[in-house]
Amino acid sequence: MKAIVIGSGIAGIASALRLRSKGYEVDIYEGNSFPGGKIAELTLGDFRFDMGPSLFTLPNLVDELFDLFPNHRSGFRYTRLKNICNYFWEDGHRLRAHADRVQFNKNVNQEFGDGGEQVLEYLKESKQLYELTAPTFVEKSLHKASTWLSADIFKPLLSIGKFHLFNTLNETNSSRFQDPHLRQLFNRYATYNGSSPFLTPGLMQVIPHLEYNLGAYFPSNGMRSVIDSLVDLSNEVGINFHFNQKVKRIIICNGIAKGIELDKKVVRSDVVVSNSDIHFTQSALLQPKYKRPVKTKRSPSSSAYIFYWGMNRKFDQLDIHNVFFSENYQTEFEAIFNKKELSTDPTIYIHVSSKINQQDAPEGFENWFVMINAPASSQSENQDVISDIRKAIIDKIERMLNESISKNIIEEHLLTPTDIERRTGAYQGALYGPNSNTRFSAFLRYPNFTGNVKNLFHCGGSVHPGGGIPLCLNSAKIVASLIPDSYG
Repeated sequence: MKAIVIGSGIAGIASALRLRSKGYEVDIYEGNSFPGGKIAELTLGDFRFDMGPSLFTLPNLVDELFDLFPNHRSGFRYTRLKNICNYFWEDGHRLRAHADRVQFNKNVNQEFGDGGEQVLEYLKESKQLYELTAPTFVEKSLHKASTWLSADIFKPLLSIGKFHLFNTLNETNSSRFQDPHLRQLFNRYATYNGSSPFLTPGLMQVIPHLEYNLGAYFPSNGMRSVIDSLVDLSNEVGINFHFNQKVKRIIICNGIAKGIELDKKVVRSDVVVSNSDIHFTQSALLQPKYKRPVKTKRSPSSSAYIFYWGMNRKFDQLDIHNVFFSENYQTEFEAIFNKKELSTDPTIYIHVSSKINQQDAPEGFENWFVMINAPASSQSENQDVISDIRKAIIDKIERMLNESISKNIIEEHLLTPTDIERRTGAYQGALYGPNSNTRFSAFLRYPNFTGNVKNLFHCGGSVHPGGGIPLCLNSAKIVASLIPDSYG
């Protein structure tokens, strides 16, 4: 039997590998000239940058894909970070979030007087909440009756009061931490699915568990090596990639997906898996009678402005992950989600992969990935706006580091929400599909199958269970579980 995967983001490649292990002949059709979707790379002079995701957690989900083919040796390597992130605040406070929780506890107490024990208890609750919810709400389809009829569902349902669905993440964190710096630190995790901590439910307390309890990692050659290794495995096991091939339509006959239409030909298949943004799949790839546009109108997650800067010196105050917080977090998120505009005081994230992978920058230099949260493309991206953003970012970093940086930028590239949409097909440049700013939105994402079209499935960050590498890989696992073995 034959399967077609539309799009070669990480969820698309993972779906292809899982279907190949089930005996399918698999072809991946990609509109770009390269695989990987948002996990792309950029070269500026002698600097190399990962353009998209920069944090790697749950590496076992990638390892599982290699384990599907025991005769093919994995060359994929990664190391666990000793330090998760360096945090900076406008009032001069700084915190090194050490991966070792005992040391993290000590650092918190030294910087803020106390709070370390509260952090450890919070992370313990985060672990318990994750173990309670993930097996059902992340690793299975929530749109199949079998999930709700399984005996496994009773434990999480009986504990639903622990999910903090009736509190926002900020309210949950405010009840845990007296210190405002710690509240802001753990509020930050709402941005991991492109949401606001003042709107998303307290259930998002599960996210820190991935970093602090399970570990944050760095692939040996940067984030791009995740895709490169999976592409190499795909080629070894006989998956066919077709680049610069934009799919015009999914062919549906009598309610059954039968293949795809390209510019000059039709390709038949028994199964179609779309790794395209669900908004694009629904609006552009389906015949009118099969479209479900209402499902795609949920508000999009945040997007980003990302500057890629080649720096002609090293900055010892920085680590691989760094966050410079806004002075008023609530005002920042009100601007993004309520006013649909950029904050005048944005939180800044700086990723410096050359801190570990020294080949990403010339000796003595650094590669800076500098990102701020932004609304999905609704604000004008004219040159005046971009100049103001750039100046605000540089001024804030210089003020909080107490040293000049502008004269050290020798290479530069900018990615805007419009660029993200154009490059990846993400609706309005949203990084994580729909946001999770309502009580049950985390559970109500678009399903991994199409109810009115047989043999059409969906994976990736715009559908269940959500955005980010781990959830995208889980979406591929769910899709594969819904599709019978080719041999059957």
